[in-house]
Amino acid sequence: MNQKKNRHIKLWVTVIFAAAFLTAGAGFYRDLSASGEETYKGLKIFSDVIEIIENNYVDPVDTKELIQKAIQGMVHGLDPHSSLLPPEAFEDLQIDSEGEFPGIGIHITLQNNFITVISPIQGTPAFKAGIKAKDKIIRIDGVTPKDLRDAVSKMRGPKGTTVVVTISREGVTEPLEFTLVRDIIPVESIKSVSIKPGYGYIWITNFTGNTTDDFIKALEKLESGAVPLKGLILDLRDNGGGLLSQAVKISDVFIEEGKILSIEGRHKKNSKIYNAHPDKVKRTYPMVVLINSGSASASEIVAGALQDHKRALLLGTTSFGKGSVQSVETLRDGYALKLTIARYYTPSGRSIQAKGIEPDIVLRHKTTGDESSYDDDGMLKEKDLKNHLDANPDEKNKDKEPGSGAKTDKEKKDLLKKIKMRDSDYRLGPLTSEGLQSDNQVMHALEILLSYEIFKNKLTP
Repeated sequence: MNQKKNRHIKLWVTVIFAAAFLTAGAGFYRDLSASGEETYKGLKIFSDVIEIIENNYVDPVDTKELIQKAIQGMVHGLDPHSSLLPPEAFEDLQIDSEGEFPGIGIHITLQNNFITVISPIQGTPAFKAGIKAKDKIIRIDGVTPKDLRDAVSKMRGPKGTTVVVTISREGVTEPLEFTLVRDIIPVESIKSVSIKPGYGYIWITNFTGNTTDDFIKALEKLESGAVPLKGLILDLRDNGGGLLSQAVKISDVFIEEGKILSIEGRHKKNSKIYNAHPDKVKRTYPMVVLINSGSASASEIVAGALQDHKRALLLGTTSFGKGSVQSVETLRDGYALKLTIARYYTPSGRSIQAKGIEPDIVLRHKTTGDESSYDDDGMLKEKDLKNHLDANPDEKNKDKEPGSGAKTDKEKKDLLKKIKMRDSDYRLGPLTSEGLQSDNQVMHALEILLSYEIFKNKLTP
């Protein structure tokens, strides 16, 4: 009976994969390419391995789960942002882009086989409890998570219920336990406040379907104050990204013409150039954009576009460095495939993949004060992730092409003004102008805007 079942499984796997080749064109067996033949041989080995596992593994196995893990391993081997999404994970992705979810509020990744915190989400149970970037999650409710999906599943749950997260922290000898009460984590991407008359602050936490609409509402409220808006601070720190379309639209609010972004894939259908459009409202006031290592993907698109167009001054530390674009293809039975299809480039042609956006005004490290460590604010970056893409497809074989946008050492010294200051004190609770007084990075941004106003008035005849 088992042999009959195994033969059926082997045949099923082979037929499913072979069908993919048959649909690519007629005469598959008559005109098989060398690469196609090697692929077909590999699939035969794959089905042989499944049969051997079915017959000989020490414990019974679930064939469906086995195949799913094999596909997941194949896709994860491409780069850290490509993955097979089971139905629950696909649903989570849609929630993260549009709605809200119950949980503790952290961004996590897999590093060196450990579930590792990229950053806690501001104002959430995890953030308030003191969970930090680089913390390694070793147990959830006393059980070691099997993988990222399992960790997410264990940490999410009904609002008001508790979950115990045990973490290992560098420099702390014993594991730390956090008993957290789950809450509804809203996908609320815009917070704003007037710091002082004429100077506004907008914080974009991530890029969802409503980000641009909410951003414009917040901006118009600041612009309609009793005192005309003289300067704006745009905070993109710890913004892990989101929808590319929203990043382009936010950039377009401040850029009148020219290129905002270009994406280049292996195929023409995955390549596109996004250009700016003139706006009815001309926004010419100065801007300072705050970034750090947690600023990734869509937030790097905004920062890079504003920097290249000299529309804003960037203050902080080098960003995360995720310069790739993913698409999500729906599959049968509720599954989906998230696949990296292109790299993106800033208006000047820079690829920030695994490099990040360098700010114009750079923070030194608060502990060492060393210029060589100014861009290390203790968070994971793209270059730390296994199988990360190179900045350019031909980077391994060629020197950088002229005009790539990469700065020379001399240009860096000329362009970057290094200011010795401690890292920002993040704010807790409701966002207020008083609360921002303790945020060192925000206060330096405000000083820059005030200085601009003073010098502008001095230089005006």
